[in-house]
Amino acid sequence: QVQLVESGGGLVQPGGSLRLSCTASGIIFSNYAMAWYRQAPGKQRELVAHITSGGTTNYVDSVKGRFTISRDNAKNTVFLQMNSLKPEDTAVYYCNGKRYIVAYWGQGTQVTVSS
Repeated sequence: QVQLVESGGGLVQPGGSLRLSCTASGIIFSNYAMAWYRQAPGKQRELVAHITSGGTTNYVDSVKGRFTISRDNAKNTVFLQMNSLKPEDTAVYYCNGKRYIVAYWGQGTQVTVSS
């Protein structure tokens, strides 16, 4: 049984930081490209950051320079370090793992940026 379990969300003030984690089980983690998506109320889910199995990263323009995606294959975990958070970053953040046409999703973790 494949599971992706996110943690690290919460309430933070504008300008603050959070670190999201997603730990996978039931897959050979190192073979999978991993990504973070987010979905704000009334909006479509969007790709935030992506990391290949080889470690190449890319980001949506709105988070470049503020968010960093990384992975620890020994711990089957992908991270999203979020700095200089803005109210528009408020959303449910989802972890995604993909290899070829097979994709898995976590249950999501809420991030709220508000004063």
